[in-house]
Amino acid sequence: MRSPEVCLCFGARHTGPLMLRMALACLVLTGAASAASLPGQAAQESTPQQVQLAVDRLRVDPNLPRAETTKTLRFKSFENKPTRADDSERESNMEWLLNLVEAVAGGARVVVWVLGALAVALVVVCARRWIKVQAGGGRHHVGPPPSHVGSLDIRPESFPPHIGAAAEALWRQGQQRAALSLLYRGALSRAVHLHAVPIRGASTEGEALALASGRLAPAPLALFARLVSAWQLAAYGGRLPDAVMAQALCDDFDLCFGPAAPAEGAAA
Repeated sequence: MRSPEVCLCFGARHTGPLMLRMALACLVLTGAASAASLPGQAAQESTPQQVQLAVDRLRVDPNLPRAETTKTLRFKSFENKPTRADDSERESNMEWLLNLVEAVAGGARVVVWVLGALAVALVVVCARRWIKVQAGGGRHHVGPPPSHVGSLDIRPESFPPHIGAAAEALWRQGQQRAALSLLYRGALSRAVHLHAVPIRGASTEGEALALASGRLAPAPLALFARLVSAWQLAAYGGRLPDAVMAQALCDDFDLCFGPAAPAEGAAA
């Protein structure tokens, strides 16, 4: 007959859970105690088949606890965890953005400096031209006076002795543009040849008026300004003055600009 320790070890080799080993040990001890308590009966040795049968009965017994294995799946999120590649890419993007900002800032500074230089140059050129126009009235005219201002003939011999009366006759004949041209050309010729206004051949209407403001008296200067305005409206805007204004210009011409130039009498 095997000892209880041997049976316990045998059962331990075939059963894994702790409760199963304890139940098997109790069963073997109980059987051994029962066999020893019966007088006159010989103890019977337990066979391996009987032990296996007892173990199988214990396994299927619903009252005995069973070992359960619980597995928990845990998922790790890698979305918010930056990798070294992401860090290097982010640093590269930041470096590229900083380089772009520095390049744009440098280009903007260059543009600002260029625009500032152009503005200063434009102001200097305009100032020099304005000073030249304003100071032209105080300088003596160098060389002979011009014969034409633009396409307009201002030679004294090309005018009649009474320009105002001649322009009035042209206006009544329906030649309004010719009459207005005669008045404006006559004013230019009188300003250049009688009042020594330094009007040049390339002078514009505005420049001629600015130059005349330093040499003509108030009344001739006012008439010259009226003629300049009327001529600009007719030449560039296609708008002729009305009959009342045209008559006033013709009447005031000979009063404001005085007698004819010396060459005009010979032409007449």
